[in-house]
Amino acid sequence: MNEQLDNAPSGLTSAPSPTALPASHPLAHVEVLAFDIFGTVVDWHGSITRELRALYPGLDADTFALAWRQGYQPAMEKVRTGAQGWTLLDDLHRGILDDLLPRFGLAHLDEARRRHLNRVWHRLDAWADSVEGLTRLKQRYTLTTLSNGNIGLLTDMAKRAGLPWDCVLSAEVFRAYKPHPDTYLGVARVFDLAPRQVALVAAHHEDLAAARDCGLYTAYIERPHEFGAARPKDVSPLPCNDVHAASLTDLAGQLGC
Repeated sequence: MNEQLDNAPSGLTSAPSPTALPASHPLAHVEVLAFDIFGTVVDWHGSITRELRALYPGLDADTFALAWRQGYQPAMEKVRTGAQGWTLLDDLHRGILDDLLPRFGLAHLDEARRRHLNRVWHRLDAWADSVEGLTRLKQRYTLTTLSNGNIGLLTDMAKRAGLPWDCVLSAEVFRAYKPHPDTYLGVARVFDLAPRQVALVAAHHEDLAAARDCGLYTAYIERPHEFGAARPKDVSPLPCNDVHAASLTDLAGQLGC
C-alpha cells in the first residue's frame, strides 16, 4: 500500500493522518461510530418537499412532508408494542402515505405513482457537510448506520448520496425499532466490542439518551433546519452528551480527523 502511494501520479496526495486524541477525551477509546440517518445525515424535509413540488405543483408540500413524518413514531409504536408484527419502515411509510393522499387531494394516484412517491425516502439528499465529514471520520473510525430505515432503503440512499459507510446496520437486522436496547447493544455485538467502544452520532436528544442508557458514548449534531427553515429547532448543548458539534465536519475536527 505504501509503495502504491509513493508511486502515485503527482497531484494525487493521501489524506492527512488523524491527530491522536488525548487519553482524557471522552471518545478516546471509541472504535465504531454509529449514525442516526434521518435528520442527522440526510435532509428528509428539504428532500421530500423539493420532490413533491416538482411532481405535484400546487400541493402544500411542506405540510405533506411534516404530516408524513408525524406518522413515523405512531406507526413504529404499533410494532414496538406488539400490536403489529415486524414490519419494514418502507411498508410503514406506505401505510402512512396511503392515509395521507386523500387529505391532500391525491387519492387518485395509481399503484405505480404511489410506489414511486413512497420511495422518495430512498432518494433523500445528504446535508452539505455529510459526505466530507464522514469521509474524514472514516480515517479513524469504522462507520455504520444505525437507523430505523430498512437495509434496502439505507443502501439506495447511500449509493445515491455517496455516503461512505463501512457497514449498513438497521432496525431490520435486530428486528427492533429504536429506542429498543437491542438496537444500540446490537451494534456492539456485531463488532464484538464493549458498548463503551461505540458512540452514537445523532441530531435527536432522545435517541442519544437511549444509547447512553445502554452504555454508548454520544455525539450530538446540530441540525436546526431539520423541519425546514421556517421551523428552526433548539440545538442548544446538553451536558449529558459527550460531544456537541455544529456539523459532521465540525465533529471530524473535534475528533482529530
